[in-house]
Amino acid sequence: MATIPISSVKVGHIDDVQELRKTQPTIIPQRFVRDKIERPTSLTTVEPSASDIPTINFSKLSSENTDELRTEISQLATACKDWGFFQVVNHGIDLSLLESIEKVAQDFFMLPLAEKQKYPMAPGTIQGGYGQAFVFSEDQKLDWCNTFVLGLEPKFLRCPMLWPTNPEKFSETVEIYSKEVRKLCQNLLKYIAMSLGLEGEIFEKMFGEAVQAIRMNYYPPCSRPDLVLGLSPHSDGSALTVLQQGKNNSVGLQILKDDQWVPVQPIPNALVIIIGDTIEVLTNGIYKSVEHRAVTHKVKDRLSIVTYYAPSLEVEVGPVQELLDENTPCKYRRYNHGEYSEHYITNKLQGKKALEFAKIQSKSLNQGPM
Repeated sequence: MATIPISSVKVGHIDDVQELRKTQPTIIPQRFVRDKIERPTSLTTVEPSASDIPTINFSKLSSENTDELRTEISQLATACKDWGFFQVVNHGIDLSLLESIEKVAQDFFMLPLAEKQKYPMAPGTIQGGYGQAFVFSEDQKLDWCNTFVLGLEPKFLRCPMLWPTNPEKFSETVEIYSKEVRKLCQNLLKYIAMSLGLEGEIFEKMFGEAVQAIRMNYYPPCSRPDLVLGLSPHSDGSALTVLQQGKNNSVGLQILKDDQWVPVQPIPNALVIIIGDTIEVLTNGIYKSVEHRAVTHKVKDRLSIVTYYAPSLEVEVGPVQELLDENTPCKYRRYNHGEYSEHYITNKLQGKKALEFAKIQSKSLNQGPM
């Protein structure tokens, strides 16, 4: 995938939020202060009841009991259609592994700044690094977050220089964790296909050697959480995103539903599954990617570990033919997934704007499948 030369991107000096918190705990630099319309106010946030947030029991999806499987597949379809995300419980990933990946991530972020800066993030690349992602101009508002990203699969996406040797078991833990998450994504895609009445293996066959990356986010406390955002509103360019929210965290994830921001209270040992833009395109909008953001807390920090799973960069993506007919016109064009990935990572996060890349204009909808 193409990258943007660092010299062509003018981003100015970027303060490290952990260092800001240490040295000037009550100061919020203007570059982090959001315009009033973007600020996380209670007027635009609605507290859901625990029963409203969709939860999928993975063990029931893999059950040999036909009725149990059918019921859970139906709930999966509702979660994908009405919410664009769900929390998955009994996912089969060893809880000690969840604890291990959280520990090495936390230990990395607690390293001295000079140590973390040995792995600098370059704009416009999926290979990763430490810093602030999706920053492309000097006047752009910044997220109250430090990030560390690594490209995982295929292997050519890896940059060995960016893999830390400290903490000691960082790389080993990321490898083991990522293989388990990959298996989970493959299985979830099978059940998502089944929920649409499609052959279970259709997406996995289509994806080729799937792209996978991991992003670790650390959100320090912020003295004015009403003025900043931990992560700008956006949908993900992936097919599926797997989010692990750290234990004892503040509630930071919010998803946009019916024009209101809904906080997602973490379920212990569950993983959050977010539908990405690629699934929206493949399903011709039956399942839509969900816009989400992260907010900060006045006294609590927050850690999240995010895995992105998407088709091979060489794959052509477009609505699945079986979901189209004369009464259901094609809403998205066919395109190379590598082109979309490049488009996505070279633009700032801005709601679902990136998906305009794939949409067919309304005047062309009567032309049918492309």
